[in-house]
Amino acid sequence: MTKDIETTAEQGGGAEFSAKDYQDPPPAPLIDLEELTKWSLYRAAIAEFIATLLFLYVTVLTVIGYKVQTDPVKNTVDPDCGGVGILGIAWAFGGMIFILVYCTAGISGGHINPAVTFGLFVGRKVSLIRALLYMVAQCLGAICGCGLVKAFQKTYYNSYGGGANELQDGFNKGTGLGAEIIGTFVLVYTVFSATDPKRSARDSHVPWMFWVGPFIGAFVAAFYHQYILRAAAIKALGSFRSNA
Repeated sequence: MTKDIETTAEQGGGAEFSAKDYQDPPPAPLIDLEELTKWSLYRAAIAEFIATLLFLYVTVLTVIGYKVQTDPVKNTVDPDCGGVGILGIAWAFGGMIFILVYCTAGISGGHINPAVTFGLFVGRKVSLIRALLYMVAQCLGAICGCGLVKAFQKTYYNSYGGGANELQDGFNKGTGLGAEIIGTFVLVYTVFSATDPKRSARDSHVPWMFWVGPFIGAFVAAFYHQYILRAAAIKALGSFRSNA
């Protein structure tokens, strides 16, 4: 276990010094006008726009496709292969977020969500100017993504409400609000934890376990399957004796 503060023995005139094994970045200024003169800010906003556009385009199409497949009037599901299902929707959302965050994290931080940007602004991770620009870019990207869906699938888009969220029967607005609060808390808390410099410093002390562990596990699994369950060693020995 690593420690935030490491105290060393007294040196020289008896002065002590302490040092962290990680370095916290300075809080972002509330308003940084100098950012407006940097291309990196606008490049990051463009990345957020494109990422949110792609995210909404793919996920809304997936939701509409699911609604079409489960519509008892249309009954378009092939009984041999089934439809995309709820799990397919989850994979579409999770897979797109994984890909887009991976592609944009080094440029804009990979927010792709105004709630994430707002949380990072409250945590002094981004300035007010950057936060506002990100939110505008994200909202415009979401509008354009849904616009593309409507352009390509206008009939289905209008028939199924554009794949928008809605309260299901049996749930009131308070329940829906609570679900949104809890879900957003988990999302933003995960972002803060993943970007915490203390976490990076802690993990950097033991990166070997994430390499050694998987390789040992893979070796044991392969050995168990090939030489215990399939008895490959005995078969190979028998084949050698027959050839001799």
